[in-house]
Amino acid sequence: MNRLACMFAALAVVFGMPGAGPAAADPRTVVPLDEGWRFIRGDPAGASDIAADEASWGAVRLPHTWNGVDGEDGGGDYYRGPGWYRTTFSAPSDGRRTWLEFDGAALIAEAWVNGVHVGRHEGGYARFRFDVTDALKSGLNHLAVRVDNSSGGAVAPLGGDFTVFGGLYRPVRLVTVDPVHLDMADHGGPGVYLTASNVSEAGADIALLARVTNDGDTRAAVVLRTTLTDADGAVALTIETPVVAPPGQTVEVRDTARLTRPRLWDGRADPHLYALTAEVLDARDEAVDRLVLSTGVRAATIDPDRGFILNGRPVPLRGVNYFHAGRPGRGLAVQDAEIDADFAILDDLGGTGLRFVHFQHPQRAYDLADRTGMVVWTEVPLNGVASPSPAFAANLTQQMRELIRQNHHHPAIAVWGLGNEVYATDDVADGAIALMQAVAREEDPGRPTAYAHCCQDDLDRKALHADLTAYNRYYGWYDETFARIGAWADERRARDPVRPTGVGEFGAGASVLHQQSPPDRPVPDGDWHPEQYQTAFHEAYWRALRDRPWLWGSFVWVGFDLASDGRDEGDRAGVNDKGLVTYDRAIRKDAWYWYQANWSDRPMAHILDRRLTTDTAPVAAVRAYSNLASLELFINGRSAGVAPVVDHVATWTDVPLPDGLNHLEVRGPDGVSDAVWRTRLAPAP
Repeated sequence: MNRLACMFAALAVVFGMPGAGPAAADPRTVVPLDEGWRFIRGDPAGASDIAADEASWGAVRLPHTWNGVDGEDGGGDYYRGPGWYRTTFSAPSDGRRTWLEFDGAALIAEAWVNGVHVGRHEGGYARFRFDVTDALKSGLNHLAVRVDNSSGGAVAPLGGDFTVFGGLYRPVRLVTVDPVHLDMADHGGPGVYLTASNVSEAGADIALLARVTNDGDTRAAVVLRTTLTDADGAVALTIETPVVAPPGQTVEVRDTARLTRPRLWDGRADPHLYALTAEVLDARDEAVDRLVLSTGVRAATIDPDRGFILNGRPVPLRGVNYFHAGRPGRGLAVQDAEIDADFAILDDLGGTGLRFVHFQHPQRAYDLADRTGMVVWTEVPLNGVASPSPAFAANLTQQMRELIRQNHHHPAIAVWGLGNEVYATDDVADGAIALMQAVAREEDPGRPTAYAHCCQDDLDRKALHADLTAYNRYYGWYDETFARIGAWADERRARDPVRPTGVGEFGAGASVLHQQSPPDRPVPDGDWHPEQYQTAFHEAYWRALRDRPWLWGSFVWVGFDLASDGRDEGDRAGVNDKGLVTYDRAIRKDAWYWYQANWSDRPMAHILDRRLTTDTAPVAAVRAYSNLASLELFINGRSAGVAPVVDHVATWTDVPLPDGLNHLEVRGPDGVSDAVWRTRLAPAP
């Protein structure tokens, strides 16, 4: 790959939830294991035994975390250690293979079935599976899982400004497959991958890679049939590949084909997805295994002069850092409904890109990015701290392979992240990031890599391993002033005009309880974070960043307030309040509407300072964000005049406010409006 131009081929790799099949009977059996669990925090003796005493254990339902309260109350002292889960289940007895599938368990998980140890996984954010077939018995089976959210010094992340919520915080299920199946031990991936190259509206070259496993006792001669179906249900491509699998082995299957006149995945403009069905067919042409997956075909480039280019046209990547769909009292132990709600807010915001920080996200998030057309940068949890131990290097390698194999099929993913703000500049950090680059290139040479660099202007050697650079910059919050961001960007480009550069993070804290106009500059770790300062920060930053189209991406830190138990600032401890939306998702801060006015095509208007509800001056200045040409202001139903919207802001000065409660409303065409109540306090006699 040309590292300077960072060209990367279109990708179409596929993966989906087992059991999501067409009308034909699914050869896979999927049984959710979310109900009927018992839990205890700590490490009681004999917890893996079938006859363990559960009298002191509590009843829980998955997803579950034990840090829902102490992980976001401040102090940095939340529990990090072991916890145990137990449940029972009935297993099939039809001679097939049965796997336990975990969508995530933080950070280290071990499982026992009927007292037999069936597996250990290190890493909190990726899917993993254990083959439990040989431990099963007829009737009721006992499952015990030990989870530990301490890293032991060898499991990433070793650092990071966020809470590591311990527990089985994502779903668990049983998956039963035929002895001949798409590889279930493929780092949590689907075992089937498609890559598209030479992509245009005329066609695309398709390369198939699949791994077929034969856990039976005899040689298996099967056919792998791979089918692409477009959004209208028409079959666009079929590949049939003979496979001979010796007993007890996994074989790689490779094939090629030509897809003619593909409908391209085109980001927000047209996020078209193909359904891919991968079937293992026996001698009777019957499917013994099947996966139905979603994917897309697109061509993309990241260029040092033109930024991100999708299917031949520049598409500026503008969006937010998305941490996770965490919620108060539950941490990361959320359902699909919370992820859906987040994406509804993100879709309404109107951005074109997302950075998924600082670890692998649930499949639902990647699926929704595909469907909404948002381009994604997603990263491995190498954050802040690195270790020289071989065990840490092995764990990083495993987690990068899991990230790529489990998500290779998503057309939304454009960039693999190698790490974030690894502060050490010595050989340890350099070696860890170099290793991540090597693994990413081995697994997926078609997509570029990025590293999120912080706290110095010149690139050190660890940052140069990645194909792209992104800087985390907070001028005007931690140091200097807002005005520095534009000058910094120009200086950075002048130093290295041939290396693609983006801004990975920029933001300022804001409490919706803190209102001050004009705002004093906050102390970042202080207890006064006026919302108006965040608003001013983002107005200044976006005006600078949008005028530099060579930036390959610009990502606000952060979309939603998030739990970080070590923080003590703003209106409460334990929360990073730089979000554009509050942690509970109840309030979109004023800065959120600034970006909606700039990014969204949906007509909108928003009056600023809506939580600054009292005023003592006889006249007021009223400002409103909008993407319309003009707005009319009404005070208590009477027009106060029409103002042009200049650079997404309409402004009225010296607006008379009568004593008492006043209704302020702005109106635009086609019913667009917004209103607030504001009280003028009469001056004291």
